[in-house]
Amino acid sequence: MMTVDTTLNKRSRRAAALAIAALGWVSSAPAGELLIREDFETGASRWEPSDPAAWKISAARGGQVYELITKKSDYKPPHRSPLGISILKDVVAGDFVLTAKVKTTHESYGHRDMCLIFGYQDPAHFYYVHFGQATDDHANQIFIVNGAPRTKISTRTTRGTPWEDDTWHRVKIVRSVKEGTIEVFFNDLEHPVMVASDKSFAWGKIGIGSFDDTGMWDDIVLNGERVEPSNESQ
Repeated sequence: MMTVDTTLNKRSRRAAALAIAALGWVSSAPAGELLIREDFETGASRWEPSDPAAWKISAARGGQVYELITKKSDYKPPHRSPLGISILKDVVAGDFVLTAKVKTTHESYGHRDMCLIFGYQDPAHFYYVHFGQATDDHANQIFIVNGAPRTKISTRTTRGTPWEDDTWHRVKIVRSVKEGTIEVFFNDLEHPVMVASDKSFAWGKIGIGSFDDTGMWDDIVLNGERVEPSNESQ
């Protein structure tokens, strides 16, 4: 299993990542622009948390990271869906590739999770990936929230997300609106661990968080197509 090197500080890792990208090593960038590169070194002003008291900037990885610090969120979503989320406020994407680094800070149990949100139009309309430690119909799947409680749409997944304590992992989503495809990656950024096909939402914002656990996020990179939202939730 490939995990993230924690021996270098963030500045050194960033320089190494740029050098690797220049050599063409970074995979699967769609046609489009760099929409955001977020390392939280200047804070999290571009992010809108569902419960501001549940999130903070913390020191880690030789710099700053964005941390979800409590399971007891005051956020009450209109339909059953993740409670601890933070949405990027100013970017709406169509096709995209989203990568990030994530670390769970919760003790091990079956539904220990972290989530990536995408296609977010409002609190009742979005997709999310649940990286759950053990798989069932409500964990370790791709879900849609479409004016109703979350519904599983993944057609393939694994037995569970292999979270390791005190370890940073890499995650990725590749989204093609025209094809309707959603591919999700964990550590191995070449072979998807979850796939789905759905065309309900052709645009939306991205977000990070957890259904009801705690964890840290860093080095979020979004490449893709910047779009203007329509008046309809699709």
